[in-house]
Amino acid sequence: MIKTEILESLGLREKNYSTSTGTQWLDGSGEWIDSLSPIDGKIIASVQFTDEAGYEKVINSAMANKGAWASLPAPKRGDIVRQIGNKLREKKEALGSLVSLEMGKSLQEGLGEVQEMIDICDFAVGLSRQLYGLTMHSERPNHRMYEQWHPVGLVGIISAFNFPVAVWSWNSMIAAVCGDMSIWKPSEKTPLTGIACFNIMKQVLKDNNVPEGTFNLILGDGRGIGEKLINDSRIPLISATGSTRMGKRVGEVVGSRLGKSILELGGNNAIILTPDADLEMALPAIVFGAVGTCGQRCTSTRRLLIHESLFDKVKETIVKAYKGLKIGSPLDQSNHVGPLIDKDSVTNMQNALASLQKEGGEILYGGEVLDGPGFESGCYVRPAVCVGTNDMNIIQEETFAPILYLIKWSGDVSDAIALQNNVRQGLSSSIFTTNLREAELFLSQGGSDCGIANVNIGTSGAEIGGAFGGEKETGGGRESGSDAWKAYMRRQTNTINYGKDLPLAQGIVFDLG
Repeated sequence: MIKTEILESLGLREKNYSTSTGTQWLDGSGEWIDSLSPIDGKIIASVQFTDEAGYEKVINSAMANKGAWASLPAPKRGDIVRQIGNKLREKKEALGSLVSLEMGKSLQEGLGEVQEMIDICDFAVGLSRQLYGLTMHSERPNHRMYEQWHPVGLVGIISAFNFPVAVWSWNSMIAAVCGDMSIWKPSEKTPLTGIACFNIMKQVLKDNNVPEGTFNLILGDGRGIGEKLINDSRIPLISATGSTRMGKRVGEVVGSRLGKSILELGGNNAIILTPDADLEMALPAIVFGAVGTCGQRCTSTRRLLIHESLFDKVKETIVKAYKGLKIGSPLDQSNHVGPLIDKDSVTNMQNALASLQKEGGEILYGGEVLDGPGFESGCYVRPAVCVGTNDMNIIQEETFAPILYLIKWSGDVSDAIALQNNVRQGLSSSIFTTNLREAELFLSQGGSDCGIANVNIGTSGAEIGGAFGGEKETGGGRESGSDAWKAYMRRQTNTINYGKDLPLAQGIVFDLG
């Protein structure tokens, strides 16, 4: 699809409002900004930031109607989410193309991201009939105890540029079937994808008379609208995806008002190769994990921990594979790697490579900024393969760029696991081995300390059925599948006395005479 077709198919114009209460777009006095494509550096379209009045209209609409949405039976809420999923199916090609155009990931990855949205809608539909609690036996005669789950009310969603639509759906669709209203602040680097999502589902909301303010959209930078969102005591839960620095700020502010937060932050993910690894299987997982989305996934492979007996062979194989990578427009499906999101990211990559060399590391291949025909935006780089040690300062950091650090290890697999765990982040991890003992140790309590631990697959590309998230400076939050839905609800324990007496717990006697 060409740019004009993509925009027209998704209801986007040259200038677009970005404040919505689901079925109504609100204009205002907010600043207008341009959305630039990292593919060619050109303006795609313009959007208007949310102003103070627009923000209050959104919050007030959600507050006024949250009871109406929560009182709708959960399976009915699920059916509305099902219809949204069907609309996403109809617009998959257009929305996936827009993700590539505005963010720069490959078209295959853009389409895959929309498929994630469809999948989470399907998951949420089933979940709408399974918001179950437990029953417990009471120590008191003629008493029944059980727990149930109620909506928290309003959920603020802050998403990052690298997954501009999928992360919103993880949160908003689960929150919707739980009975919550959601307020989404997408990244100001990828605003058009957010607006497109609301255009796609607008008619579904109208057709089903969904209460105004059930799904909301606002736009602005972190210092403005972002600070307002996290400080707002009317919003009991904030789900934020982004850098560790941003997450610490969100956690501090939300915690200070005793709100709840789901934090999905940085990753410094490693793949371990043991002497028993199937290297032929491992190679595509390593390369895709390191260069997919141009290294801008929180689950991107950043460290490759290679046993000393394999090191030279693996090093040569990786460099050869990197030399065969095709770099260019992500809309051309013959290319493997597209651009970084902007020139600041290019600068960050160059600074990281300079730091590596200053610490004694070596760049084996790549790292250059590309120019010339097809690379006019200044956002294209050649993915880098480097050699270093795990204790280097730059390797301890997460650089959001396609840099793969090769690190040699010796000893047994427990030594490799210790290296893998010896970073501040704890999102995704992987081991390639055909040795059952090594695999099981890696998955045990003494193994990987990450929220995601894989055997014989890479660090990138999590399915929606499992809870997604990590430990340490990754934030500890969980989104998407499994029982992550519980974060969007409040637990209530209920006890019913159906007898004629009033016995107290713990055998306490209280006699009024």
